[in-house]
Amino acid sequence: MEARQVTSVYGEVSSLPTPVCADVREQQQQQQEEDIRVFTVTAGWSQTDAVRASRLCYSQQWTLISASGDQRAVRTVLPPGPCVPLPAELLSGLSPVGGLRAVVLDSGGHQLLEIWDHRGLRKCLNLTALNKHGGVYDDAHFGGLSWSECESKLLYVAEKLKNTNESARGKVYDTRTRAHGRSNAILHVYKQDRSVYCDDWGEALTNRSTPAVCVVGLHSGSADVLPGVPADVSPGQALWAPGGQSVFFIGWYHEPFRLGLKFCSNRRSALFQLSMDGHCERLTGDNLSVSCPRLSPDGSTLVYLQGQVFGPHNQCLSLQQLDVNSRKTSTLLDVVRRPQSDGFAGVYEALASSCWSADGRRVVFSSACRNRKDLFMVDRGSKKVSPLSCGLVDATKIYGSWKLLTIQKDLMIVCCSSPNTPPTMLVAFLPSASEAVTWLPLQEPMMTFDFLWTVLDVEPPPEEDNANYREMETHKEGFCSGVAKSCALVFLAGLTFGAISVKPRSPHRGAPTPLVVFIHGGPHSQFAAEWNSTTAALVSLGFAVLMVNYRGSTGFGQDGILSLIGHIGSQDVKDVQRAVLAALDSDTTLDPGRVAAIGGSHGGFLSCHLVARYPDFYKACAARNPVINAATLLGTSDIVDWRYTCVGLQYSYNQTPTAEALAAMLEKSPIIHAAQIKAPVLLMLGGRDRRVSPYQGLELYKALKSRAAPVRLLWFAEDGHSLSRVDTQAQCFLNVALWLQQHL
Repeated sequence: MEARQVTSVYGEVSSLPTPVCADVREQQQQQQEEDIRVFTVTAGWSQTDAVRASRLCYSQQWTLISASGDQRAVRTVLPPGPCVPLPAELLSGLSPVGGLRAVVLDSGGHQLLEIWDHRGLRKCLNLTALNKHGGVYDDAHFGGLSWSECESKLLYVAEKLKNTNESARGKVYDTRTRAHGRSNAILHVYKQDRSVYCDDWGEALTNRSTPAVCVVGLHSGSADVLPGVPADVSPGQALWAPGGQSVFFIGWYHEPFRLGLKFCSNRRSALFQLSMDGHCERLTGDNLSVSCPRLSPDGSTLVYLQGQVFGPHNQCLSLQQLDVNSRKTSTLLDVVRRPQSDGFAGVYEALASSCWSADGRRVVFSSACRNRKDLFMVDRGSKKVSPLSCGLVDATKIYGSWKLLTIQKDLMIVCCSSPNTPPTMLVAFLPSASEAVTWLPLQEPMMTFDFLWTVLDVEPPPEEDNANYREMETHKEGFCSGVAKSCALVFLAGLTFGAISVKPRSPHRGAPTPLVVFIHGGPHSQFAAEWNSTTAALVSLGFAVLMVNYRGSTGFGQDGILSLIGHIGSQDVKDVQRAVLAALDSDTTLDPGRVAAIGGSHGGFLSCHLVARYPDFYKACAARNPVINAATLLGTSDIVDWRYTCVGLQYSYNQTPTAEALAAMLEKSPIIHAAQIKAPVLLMLGGRDRRVSPYQGLELYKALKSRAAPVRLLWFAEDGHSLSRVDTQAQCFLNVALWLQQHL
C-alpha cells in the first residue's frame, strides 16, 4: 500500500456529498379538470473539495407531482435541475408564504443580510455597518433565522457588542468617535478593561460569549437588540410567537460561569417568551435542560426536548408540549429506560426545524435506536410511537440510518445511508393511522460499495454484568378500589450492547482480513449503521472495521447510559473486548492475529486502555485527542462537571479537587497502564482543543518515549477537538492507514 493509493481512496469516499437541509414549496394546479399538487423540493448539500481543502455547499431542486385521484401520493418525480453552488452563507431561510429567501453571509469583512425574490435581489443590509450587535451566530446551538408571519421582520441571534462598558455609564466607545472629541476618561476605561477575561461556551463555541436576540425590520432597514433578556441567561434558538409581538427562545444559564455546550444536553436552561417591549417570562421549570422549541402550524402548541442537569453529558430526553394559550405543559414522550418491544429506544437527537404534521396532531423525528438511526412519528392524542421506515421493501437491509431533513405539507424529506451506501434522499407523504408509508427516491445513491455489513447484538457474561441494572420489578395486574388483586415479579434482563461489522466482500488474496476496532467518543454517543467515510476508506483498502456501541452509548435506553457512570475504564473496556471476541468468533474470515484499535476522545481513551490491558492482542493503536489522565485533565477541560460525573462523583460549581477525587480519576485512566503498552501508538492532537487538552496526548507520548516504545505524534496547531479541518482529516487518515498497514 502506497501513500498515493491511500490518498486516492480517501479522496473518493470523502468527496461524496451529503444532504444537510431541505425545503418544500407547493402550488395547486388544475390539469384536464383534475386537481393535482405540485411540489418543489430544494435540498442543500455539503461536499468536501480536496483541491481547495474546503467544504462546498450547493443546492438542487426537484419537482414532484401528486398521483391521479390521490393527492397524498407522489406520482412523478421529475429529473432534478443542475446543482447550483452557494456562496459562503452563514444562515438562510425561506419566508412561509411569499417565497422570499433571506441570506446572511460574510463579504469583505462585513456581514450582509440579503433578501431575494423571484426577480432577484430585493434588499441588502450591511449588519456590521448598522453597529447594533457583533457577529451573527450560525451554529446549531444558538443560531437560527426566523421570519415573522407578516414577512416584514427577521429574527436571529448575534453577539452583543464587545465595546459596551458599564463603568462608562452605558456609553459605547468606538474608535471612530476619537475624531469627535470623546473624553479621554472613556478611552482610559476602555483600555483598562479590554484585557478582562471573557467567558465563552467552550469547545467549537469559543467566540460565543454573550448572545443577544435581534430583529431586523425589512421596511425600515433597522436592526434592534431586544431588551429584557435576563442578565444571567444566554439566549438562542429564537423563533416568533403567534402574532409577531413576542418571541420564544431557549436561555442557557451562565452563572457562575459557562461550561462547554457542544455535545452536552445536560446544561441548565429554560424556555422563555419575550415581548417586543422587554417583558420576559420563563415558561418551563427551573432546574432542567431544554432545547429545540418547535411551534405547531396553527401556533397553538410548542414542543421541545427536556433532560436533566449535570449527570451524563448526553442522555435520553423527554418530548414535552406546551399549550401556548394556557401555558400548561405535559409530557408527550417520556424518557425510555430500556428499548421497547416495538424497537423504540427514546429520543436522543435534535428535532428537525420543521417536524409537525399539517394538522398539528403528530410530530415526526429521528433518533438513535440500538445500532441504527430510525424515523418515528408520535400521535399527540394516543401518544403512540410508530416507526416510519418500514414502507420500503427490506428497508433495514438497504438503509441502516434514516434522518428527517424536513416535513412540510405532510411531505417528508429524509436522508438515508448505510455503511456501504453514501447518503441519498427519499420522499413520502405522512400516512394516516391505517396506511403504510410509500417511499420514493429523489435520486438513486451515487454509488454502492462492495462491502458486507452486519449488526451484532452482544450480551455481556454474568461476571461482566452491571448488577445495578439487572432488576426485579413488581407489576400490578389488576386493581379494585385502589387495592391490587394480584401482582407478578418480572426480572429484567441485563443490559446489552452492539456493534457494526463492515468488511470487503472478498478477502484479499484469500487471506484472513485484518480487523480495525473503531471506537466512538462521547462516551454517550453512537455508531449507527450509516455511511462513515473513515470506515469506507479503510474497508476499501482491505481492512475489516468493527464499530462498537459499548454500554453507555445512545440508542440503548437511559439505563445503558447511566450504567457507565462510575465505571469508565472498566465496563466500557470489557464491552469493547467482548464485542471484538464475538466478531472474531462469528466470522472466520477475520484474522485474530492482526487487530488494531482506533478512536477519538473517549474512543481514544478506550483505544489506549485496550492496548495497555491486552498488550499481546492488539498490534497497533491510533488515537485522536485521547483522554489519558483524567486527574490532570480536570483543570483544563471545558466540561469539568463531566470529569467528576464519569468517575461517579457529584458535581457542583464551587467544587474543589480532593485527594480522593483525583485518585479516583487517575485510577480509571490509561496512563497508569502505560508501562504495559507494546503496540505502536499513533497520536493526533489539536493545539486548540478545549475539550481534551492536547497535553493529555503529550503525557502518553513522553511516557512511551521514555521506554523506547514505538510512538508517533501529529500536532495540528490550528485545529480543535474534532480535528475537523479538511486538510487535517486528510492528513490524519493518510497517517492512520499507513500506520495500520505497517504494523498489521
